[in-house]
Amino acid sequence: MKYYQDSGDAPRRGFRIGPGALSPFIKVMILVNLGVFIAQNLYPSLTVHLGLSPKNFFADFPNLIYQPFTYMFLHGDFWHIFFNMFVLWMFGTEIEFNLGTRRFARFYILAGLAGAVLTMIAKSYQTNPMIGASAAVYGVMAAYWVSFPQRYVYLYFLFPIKVKWFVPGFMLLGFLFGGPHVAHFAHLGGAVFGFIYFKSDWRLWSFSRKIKDLRYRRQSAKLEKNRQKAEEIMKRVDDILDKINEVGIENISKEDRKFLEEASSRLSDKKMKE
Repeated sequence: MKYYQDSGDAPRRGFRIGPGALSPFIKVMILVNLGVFIAQNLYPSLTVHLGLSPKNFFADFPNLIYQPFTYMFLHGDFWHIFFNMFVLWMFGTEIEFNLGTRRFARFYILAGLAGAVLTMIAKSYQTNPMIGASAAVYGVMAAYWVSFPQRYVYLYFLFPIKVKWFVPGFMLLGFLFGGPHVAHFAHLGGAVFGFIYFKSDWRLWSFSRKIKDLRYRRQSAKLEKNRQKAEEIMKRVDDILDKINEVGIENISKEDRKFLEEASSRLSDKKMKE
């Protein structure tokens, strides 16, 4: 597969396969998944212990609380891990660069957990361990679908298909022809999470920005009020000092003396805080 931007975006120059160099988090994920895959082949029992078995998870709760997290780093065979990591690189690289590594890492893990949760709800009786990064990868694909629907994917380097058709079509084919051993609910959970996260993200960001703007306006209004009050105090202090220069401090009123003392105390407290 290869993609490029259509006229709706700035076009890419030259022929290039894939999104380019590995982004930081995806590079780590590939290395971690490869490392775990090697460990699985050396110690096959890891698949049973670290894979997600919903029935055992609930029966032995909370001893297997780690399984909804660890299952997404396990794979069944070479093609399983190759396909997941390839798709993660193809569709996740630009998402990571757009979101930032830390935020993308959080999104990726949450998509994997969403797939685990939906599987545990829908197939709580399942004893066979579920493994694979597919739920998280489906979340990434859904994120790409929401973010860049007008781009093209070149299937087998020959057939251009828009992302808005390719991603749902790919997921539908996986559901129809994936076979009985495919974790369809995990795929669905990850994809739905990715879709909701990216569809609602701009609203959440907009709401957050409004809250920040409101706080900023309140703080600005408070600072302006304090500034005006300080100006009024200093104006009266200047008037009292002018009066002292004219008639002497012993001839000013008790009210003026009290005001000078309070103003002096306020200024001293402010300096102490600074």
